[in-house]
Amino acid sequence: MPIRPLTSRWPHPKRWLASHQRWLQPPPADLSSWLDEPGSLTARLVALAHGHFRVQVLTEGWARPTREECRCLGLSGREYAWVREVVLIGHDQVWVQARSILPRSSLAGVGRRLTRLGNRSLGGLLFRDPALQRGDINTARLTLAGQTVWARRSKLMLHGHPVLVAEAFLPALLTRSA
Repeated sequence: MPIRPLTSRWPHPKRWLASHQRWLQPPPADLSSWLDEPGSLTARLVALAHGHFRVQVLTEGWARPTREECRCLGLSGREYAWVREVVLIGHDQVWVQARSILPRSSLAGVGRRLTRLGNRSLGGLLFRDPALQRGDINTARLTLAGQTVWARRSKLMLHGHPVLVAEAFLPALLTRSA
């Protein structure tokens, strides 16, 4: 399987804050329910979009996660993982930009299908599985397209295998959900 360098569009934040540290950099009140959404973000976005929702893949393939992502997933710095970056679009506006890291070990068994999603939502598939467990939701501010936005990240466990998912919430979503 050839490994080509991926051009990431994800702006890695300087620091992710654990939920118990959120007081150090509190997000706006109107964003809290999005950051703390315990279920499928995709399902909530689909409901808000009333059927006018789609996923667009920006980039995906085998790549080396960042050092910090490796630490979070317990990977060595030399390991490759399936990296997927997408935008979630409602009513023809980008609402969320997301980055997912799937270690090779997470792509065995039921995880095999996760590299062949195309324009389908990873979260939409993961949250259908009752074995899915979500870890702590970390938050951060980052800069996307010249604007500061809030993001969340959590490690999901699917049948004992980790998947790291980060989602940045863009202003168009907050305007639509207000």
